[in-house]
Amino acid sequence: MIIAEAGVQMPFPTVIFGVIAISTFILLGLITFSYRDVANRHDHKANNNHSNH
Repeated sequence: MIIAEAGVQMPFPTVIFGVIAISTFILLGLITFSYRDVANRHDHKANNNHSNH
């Protein structure tokens, strides 16, 4: 008697897992990119601080 191994049933095709992962990294990258130059928005504060040092 041969017993077949039971396979794991995925909820959707495995390619979708990659699409979800790439989409998540792109979204996190865009969120990180949106915070660039935040320190330079208040230039008058940065100039006062640099002149003291």
